Amino acid sequence: MLVELIIRDLAIIEHASLSFGPGLNVISGETGAGKSLLVGALELLLGNRPKPGRVRAGAEKAVVEGRFVVGHGRESASIARWARRHMPQLVAQWSRAADEERELILGRSVFADGRTRAYVNNRPVTREALADLAPRLFEIHGQNDHQKLHDPSEQLRLVDGFGKLDELVASYRTARESWRELAERALRLRAEAATRRDALDLARFQCAELAAAAPREDERAELEPQRDLLRHASSLKEGLGRTVGELCDDDGSVIDRARALARFVEGWKAQVGALAPVAESLESALAHLDDAARALQSLSERLEVDPARLEEIEARLAELERLERKYHTDSAGLVARLAELRAQVARLEADETSTETLGAELTAARALVLARAGELRRARKAVRPKLIKAVAALFGELGLPKATFDIRLAQRGDEDGVNAGDAADEGVIAADTTRFGERGMDRIEFLLAANPGEPLAKLEQVASGGETARIMLALRSALASCGERRSLLFDEIDSGVGGRLGPAVGAHLRRLGEHHQVLCVTHLPAIAAMAQRHLKAAKSVEGERTRSAVEELTGEARVLEIAEMIAGGGDQETARAEARRLLGLAS
Repeated sequence: MLVELIIRDLAIIEHASLSFGPGLNVISGETGAGKSLLVGALELLLGNRPKPGRVRAGAEKAVVEGRFVVGHGRESASIARWARRHMPQLVAQWSRAADEERELILGRSVFADGRTRAYVNNRPVTREALADLAPRLFEIHGQNDHQKLHDPSEQLRLVDGFGKLDELVASYRTARESWRELAERALRLRAEAATRRDALDLARFQCAELAAAAPREDERAELEPQRDLLRHASSLKEGLGRTVGELCDDDGSVIDRARALARFVEGWKAQVGALAPVAESLESALAHLDDAARALQSLSERLEVDPARLEEIEARLAELERLERKYHTDSAGLVARLAELRAQVARLEADETSTETLGAELTAARALVLARAGELRRARKAVRPKLIKAVAALFGELGLPKATFDIRLAQRGDEDGVNAGDAADEGVIAADTTRFGERGMDRIEFLLAANPGEPLAKLEQVASGGETARIMLALRSALASCGERRSLLFDEIDSGVGGRLGPAVGAHLRRLGEHHQVLCVTHLPAIAAMAQRHLKAAKSVEGERTRSAVEELTGEARVLEIAEMIAGGGDQETARAEARRLLGLAS
């Protein structure tokens, strides 16, 4: 809902701040008072390029800002989609304050040299981003083409809303999403087929190579000490024999001489106290020598000269070194790489198998999408005459008894190819992607013939001015409870409407205001009297400058304005009495 519109230095409007409320808001005033500028201000927020001379003389720039309050949930689903794409920080802000009022401030600055700037909530955005957001918040129905109702996708949503087909649409979307996942997988597997086979061959070869080698994590640390011993086994065994002999086996060995020294010191330590620690040291040294002698003896006995075993270890270490160099890792990494390759082979083999079974799954998924789309089409065909009848009745009430409304229901894409071809074929998937739209396989077009004898044509191609506005009012009235709530501005809706038809148009606008906020620029007193809020645009000359101002009318001031609209003279009692009567009927 638009709650405030601020305009500065736009043509003859120096500064205006307009407040709007729910329901029907009307704007009245004499011709040239600035009503069209209010419409022009909203057109700027829609992203339209500014007309020349829009900046007030002497000003640097013109500024338009619209403050909107946005609902929660489904009411603002399309706005949330826009925010996720263009301003994700806004989505985060809204999620942190889920229960608070959501506010959007759309702004546009037009500089005297023709440059423009757009912003949302004081953050710069592109004009294209603003033009994408604004129609989700408001529409203008009148002389120019700003109607979201012209959008075929919006027409489709409204037909589904009128027929209460949301469950069928949801069921179709679920089937379409399953088909799309399978189709994307089929395309990926097809695109990867050649490289996948090469990758599978390589993975199988490497897996077999490592599995045959069967590396162990600490294998190198185990084998290298063995290799070092075997390399020097002959000379080491001879040297160990001599060392053991000199240490403990030969006459006059090192240990025998050390024992003799220890006995000498032991014999004197009782008489010479200073020898006691020396005796302990010698005893400890003898213990270490005995340990060393036993260790050397054991190693000498175990040590064998085995060229065959050395050759085997050398070969194994060479193989490990080759594999480590090839796979750029160590022994532990080879073990991990073997596990990775086994998983890769399993995954690639599963993909190979999938290509064989995926076709059947895709065929079944495609058949379900076609079935769900067929249900939607049949339901829409049933809704079509009901909506046409409802709109035709409203045309009669709004002074358009000769206008003809119709709905064309067509197939998306090439209908001849819907049931042909392999579901997994790349061409069929591409065609199905076009056929299977977000809301089914149908295209909707609202058609209209505004006058007898004229052919039916798309909405934007027929009628003009107030006639278009009344046609849109009829459509919006019939579809009032469908689609998201937004602000609707009807400009020149009273064009060609006399006093007899005015109350009917006003009543429809007021009823439409129960579902959408409605703004209406009007000259008809019957429409103005129906509004919950009445604004008046007036211009004046001050200091040789023309200024336009907008004020809200209440009480007697509103009675006088409606009287002016009735008879061109608010001082006439009969006109004021009629104004009060109209206001009384509205209330």
